[in-house]
Amino acid sequence: MSKALGEFEQLLLLALLGLPPEQAYGVPIRDLIEQRTGRTLSAGAVYTALDRLEEKGLVSSRSSAPAPERGGRRKRLYRLEPGGAEALAKTVQTFRDMSRGLLPRLDAIVGGGRAP
Repeated sequence: MSKALGEFEQLLLLALLGLPPEQAYGVPIRDLIEQRTGRTLSAGAVYTALDRLEEKGLVSSRSSAPAPERGGRRKRLYRLEPGGAEALAKTVQTFRDMSRGLLPRLDAIVGGGRAP
């Protein structure tokens, strides 16, 4: 894949990486991103982006068995595909390469000091 991942796509792929397979559906994905980033996300934004990632072949989805309670609904479970893992790894490595040696300077600026 030649196109770089967007920030939201990165967050979704990281969430899929961090969730057990049986919990990799919309609500837990959204909850994990919200907990770790402090952002508020709409379910629609999550599903739209997951659909886009699926079209690119970076994730796949399947329907779960119905929930055990009467009238239980199926969940759409998502899985990080090898191409998605590779794209995510490339993005993480690019960030590491670009930030190498610069984070202390960033901390100094954010902390109110001057960059060394």
